[in-house]
Amino acid sequence: MAYTDPPLIELRGLTKGFGGHEVLKSLDLTLPPGVHALLGPNGAGKTTLVNILSTLTPFDSGSARVLGLDVRRDRRRLQGLISLTGQYAAVDERLTGAENLHMMGRLFGLSRRDTAARAADLLERFELTAAAGRPAGSYSGGMRRKLDIAVGLIARPRLIFLDEPTTGLDTRSRQTLWDEITALAADGTSVFLTTQYLEEADVLADRIMVLNGGRIVADGTASQLKERVGGSTIQLHDRHGRVVQEIATRGSALEVSRRLADLASERPDVQVTVRRPTLDEVFLQLTGREAA
Repeated sequence: MAYTDPPLIELRGLTKGFGGHEVLKSLDLTLPPGVHALLGPNGAGKTTLVNILSTLTPFDSGSARVLGLDVRRDRRRLQGLISLTGQYAAVDERLTGAENLHMMGRLFGLSRRDTAARAADLLERFELTAAAGRPAGSYSGGMRRKLDIAVGLIARPRLIFLDEPTTGLDTRSRQTLWDEITALAADGTSVFLTTQYLEEADVLADRIMVLNGGRIVADGTASQLKERVGGSTIQLHDRHGRVVQEIATRGSALEVSRRLADLASERPDVQVTVRRPTLDEVFLQLTGREAA
């Protein structure tokens, strides 16, 4: 019989409430290994779901399995296979950047040699080598955020949860983290992230879920979600760049390209471009709110 890996995450009827308010309403979800993004307006329950999956918060009813392990019964085993980076940096500010990494490496059972090598690699990747000997309390907010993420990666977890990982990071630091997530995925580590930045989900995620009102209201690839809004729009611009005509179109990328070529040939007096739906439009349609 062929061996099949269990789903990365499997939820059945998962429910969670606080003070009589049901935050998560009977969620059903099955995710394979990969990079997955969870979007939703503030208060939708994204952090609650991440905390349940990472064993920090108990749920009320239903079931939740991560890496094939029951979140309740196999809590200890699961904690050794996953990592969580929350919305706020949780490093020890009295220790240096290097000491934070070394401490976590040893706690996860890495040898001193492996810990030192892994810490040096992460400090370099996150551009923290020059600050490695300084107390983390002296770091800027962005530097503490990068150190916190590096600490979560020290033991090469099979699955890392990133709850709004790039909030507060500048563009360069955000790109550094995107590169690291891409490298993690290439090495076989799965990522489950929540984010306010729709571009982040668009660039990184194999699959995107939208959580609204306690329910998952959409689930699919970025392209699939954009198709829910509608097809591409072909725009005709005059010589001043003004849009003089818009033509709604559906079909494959090849069909749209052919239509563009035909219009360019038929209308040499205008510039022909194509505008595709954005995740911002998807988010607005599904939640009734602008993205943060």
